[in-house]
Amino acid sequence: MERYLPDCIDSLLNQNLNPAEYEIIIVNDESKDSTLRVANNYAAIHDNIIVIDKKNAGVGAARNTGFDLAKGKYLYFLDPDDYLAKNTMTTILSLMEANDLDILTFHSMPVVKKHEPNSLNIEHGVKELLVQDGISYIANIKHHNEIWWYFIKREFMVNSGVRFIEGKWMEDAILTSELFLKAKRMAHVDCDVHRYRILPTSAMRNKSPEHYNKVIFDNANAAYVYAQLIDSVPKNHPNSAACIKRLKTRQQSFVFFLMVRLMKSDISVDKIPEMLEGFEKVDAYPLKKFIGDDYHGIGYSFLVFIFNRKYLINPFIRVFRTFYNISK
Repeated sequence: MERYLPDCIDSLLNQNLNPAEYEIIIVNDESKDSTLRVANNYAAIHDNIIVIDKKNAGVGAARNTGFDLAKGKYLYFLDPDDYLAKNTMTTILSLMEANDLDILTFHSMPVVKKHEPNSLNIEHGVKELLVQDGISYIANIKHHNEIWWYFIKREFMVNSGVRFIEGKWMEDAILTSELFLKAKRMAHVDCDVHRYRILPTSAMRNKSPEHYNKVIFDNANAAYVYAQLIDSVPKNHPNSAACIKRLKTRQQSFVFFLMVRLMKSDISVDKIPEMLEGFEKVDAYPLKKFIGDDYHGIGYSFLVFIFNRKYLINPFIRVFRTFYNISK
């Protein structure tokens, strides 16, 4: 991250905030390049930057380290290759304060090469927020898995007991839904705040067999964890049915994208029946609740048609792998 960390830190410093009012905690997870040097250079100049150097234990453990050290009233988790539009945090923080929110979500813009430092609409003003509990939010609004498109009240997160799972991918996909379900006051603001940098070298695009296969099995773990989350939704809540429906769609999305990854992996197709049997036990398969408002289109529908017919899966994947390997 040595190449991108300066943009990330500079964006946090360029927020029209008094440095004494906020801290930037950088957790170096045993990087192999010059990331630690870059971070320490910033910390030597800025008193509100703290650098923690630790043994590699994965992104979940790194985020928990920052969470445990944080002293501020609010938390925000930002990946080192991403950044914020300038002068947006003041608006977000004022909305958190004025509405006494546990969580506030906002918009993110994907970027490839072009630098986009300015918000598209932060200066246009903010309409009155719709404040609702987390169950209603999930029921009414399609939410993202990632941690970087919302601010969190630290006291709320501490009291919730929710932490990032460690040693597995999909850690923020699980934590996001866990936190939302426990929130009493949350809202979405139609403001352009975050920049998600799309990199071919990112962890989720890593094609090494070991990493690629680990993501597959961590998707499976997420599907099982979501079964517990779905069971935890109180049935007497007026929006419980719609909330459960969206969580069920999200649970089945883990299975769907796991199957898509399986198509390109070297995992034996002979393992698939056992995996599907496990998913059936937690109602994550067949994919009867995947296609809908959140996921739709010919491509999704075609693959779901294949994946929901066990007798088609193995021959389809074998043929796909043959042509995929030839084309590489």
